[in-house]
Amino acid sequence: MNEKPLKKHFKLLKPLKPIKPKKNILFLTLKVFSATGGIEKVCKVIGKAIYSFSVEEKATIRVLSMYDQQEDADDNRYFTSDIFKGFGKSKMKFIVEAIWMGRKKNHIVLSHINLLLVGRMIKLINPSAKIILIAHGIEVWGKLSWIQKMMLTSIDTFVSVSQFTSMKLQENQQIDPLKCKVINNCLDPFIPNISSVVNEDNIRMKYGFTNDQKVMLTLTRISSKERYKGYDRVIEAMVNLIPRHPQLRYLLAGKYDSQEKQYLDQLIAHHGLKDFVVVPGFVSEEELDAHFSLADLYVMPSIKEGFGIVFIEAMHYGLPVIAGNMDGSVDALINGALGTLVNPLDTNEIEIAIDNILNDKNKYLPNEELLMESFGYDEYKRRLEEALLV
Repeated sequence: MNEKPLKKHFKLLKPLKPIKPKKNILFLTLKVFSATGGIEKVCKVIGKAIYSFSVEEKATIRVLSMYDQQEDADDNRYFTSDIFKGFGKSKMKFIVEAIWMGRKKNHIVLSHINLLLVGRMIKLINPSAKIILIAHGIEVWGKLSWIQKMMLTSIDTFVSVSQFTSMKLQENQQIDPLKCKVINNCLDPFIPNISSVVNEDNIRMKYGFTNDQKVMLTLTRISSKERYKGYDRVIEAMVNLIPRHPQLRYLLAGKYDSQEKQYLDQLIAHHGLKDFVVVPGFVSEEELDAHFSLADLYVMPSIKEGFGIVFIEAMHYGLPVIAGNMDGSVDALINGALGTLVNPLDTNEIEIAIDNILNDKNKYLPNEELLMESFGYDEYKRRLEEALLV
């Protein structure tokens, strides 16, 4: 038998590249669709991003939510309902199913530190699983119980939403820097464009604002237990601003508790600003874009913000932004490249920043191209894929 033709034939065959096994990802959350806070917004985008990995056949994914209902999958915009299961506050059923499912997954993503126990139990029965914790802000760098600190040892990777959060996590909880990654939050891929805002005039009339007035906006949770957003110092800054800008109005919106509302009412009355400051309370998700649209600038000089999605949302709607320079806001404003950073404890500095924008708003408009390059969904998805799949 002539072997030469056979040898020639086999030389043409190249060895097959080994096929990388798919990542099996289990994403565990507290809430995704049943609340509208910053953490829930992050969870929606994470869910959408890792779902896209399954569509691209890079991974398989399941999403379990402790508090959502099964039917809350938001018309399959973020991910399809067949990979999602909500337990409607049935905590024990959630825990049991998460552990059962986690025994065969190789990547477990925890959306919040309150899911540490579940991650720890999965790690015990599936030691090879990689446990990833999303670190948002004060919930990870604040005071933790000894049990929480012990369970943190089960975490393989900490994905922090800002450099500030990562630094505080490392300092306060003695986390190995090699375990830490930073992936800044991004804009929701379904955030409405300014052109789609249709009820701005209705909102303006609701608050009694006229078209010639300049509106400062803060959208945040207003809590007596978390008085670090800086809105009280904005109110104090208005004392000197109003004589120069009598058409200035401050819209301080967000859910409040009675104790903090009483504090604000007293502060506003003390400074004689009752006609200049409006505190309407909770704003629905459907009306958020109209609030951004009617505003002339966004201001929130906080001191303990983990990142501040609201900053990049405000910039998406073209608003100049003022933020504090002592927390995760620095990441959201890219060290001042997208907005104005101030000492959040210095009322005079806040006043000057507001005054500058009111005098020449165009000079302080955010760079839309830089905003999307830094905080667009595509970039976020790329970085998350790098963290989870590479």
